[in-house]
Amino acid sequence: MIELESLEAFDKFVRSNASLNGVAIQGLDLSERVGEIAAVDVEGGFFLGCLFTPETLARLNAGGACVFPRFPNMPFRAFRSTLYSADELYDGYVPGDHATYDGTVDGQTYRWHEQVKVSQDVVATLAERVHDHAIDDALHALLDEVGTTEVVAIMGGHAMGRDANDYRQVARLSRSLTRAGLYVATGGGPGAMEAANFGAWMADHPDEALDEALAVLATAPSYKTTGEWLDTGFAVRKRWPRPNELPSSLGVPTWHYGHEPPNVFATEIAKYFANSIREEGLLAIALAGVVFTPGSAGTIQEVFQDAAQNHYESFGFASPMVFLDRAYWTETKPIYPVLQHLAQGCAYADSLAAFDDVNEVCQFILDHKRSDPKPQR
Repeated sequence: MIELESLEAFDKFVRSNASLNGVAIQGLDLSERVGEIAAVDVEGGFFLGCLFTPETLARLNAGGACVFPRFPNMPFRAFRSTLYSADELYDGYVPGDHATYDGTVDGQTYRWHEQVKVSQDVVATLAERVHDHAIDDALHALLDEVGTTEVVAIMGGHAMGRDANDYRQVARLSRSLTRAGLYVATGGGPGAMEAANFGAWMADHPDEALDEALAVLATAPSYKTTGEWLDTGFAVRKRWPRPNELPSSLGVPTWHYGHEPPNVFATEIAKYFANSIREEGLLAIALAGVVFTPGSAGTIQEVFQDAAQNHYESFGFASPMVFLDRAYWTETKPIYPVLQHLAQGCAYADSLAAFDDVNEVCQFILDHKRSDPKPQR
């Protein structure tokens, strides 16, 4: 199946092909492509959430095309061809005017999803599934660009404050991994997740800029004051912008936890409705390894999900599992000794480590990274 997900790609294809058989066209406004569609054989073509003139739609139906219409009256596009950006999710938000968050795509979709969880409306739940499938597709396209063995996930608690030393440590770790050429992925929310996306964002700036930016963020340490939290995040982005448009880091948040807003530092955001798909997928793509920073029940759940993937070598090999803060993971939440015991006699036993120093964590990940060639970016 050939996928066309931009007008440029569509125009290029129809200029050199007489048939759309076996072609999937997703989320495009084709209302000004009447002549182009009339000039090709549409039988066997798939049109997913596109816009047409009434005449073109009639021709597609008569010509044997398979047309999936857009879902109406929803605050999101179910058939989308790209991942989100923070700018799209927060479009309409005005720093300082915190009530404007409610009018953003993120705010409206969260409130809509809360209603769907209660009503279980069949059309609404179908739209959510279609949306998450489209996000899966866009995420795979990103991974083709980044390289599947280059992704390292950083997991940790959402409650970690911006003024905490743990937050600084996670940011430093992510900056080092990004500078080493890896692509950091997180759960996309606040706390440790934000710290990791923030560190990747700052990777191309001088070392001292990290501490200067942290001082700005620390004035709004908790995401629970959402407006101030967003305002300081956007202020840091404006003062220290990304120097290029290459992927910097991935956030994979969910509207299931919509009260935890997505952080603004992930340059690519794969936001899902289904939390189970989101969690399993995030661990599955992190073939360069997973770093577990201090967290609670959610992070511990992710530890054992990742251990199961490594135990059964679900992706053909075991990826590193590294724990930052030995005392936390051996005494406060003594998960690391349990995992060591479970891994005895298994291939992934050599992939386990716990450190206090972020440089040691980074080096362990690099030493155990597979040497599959990275695609050109």
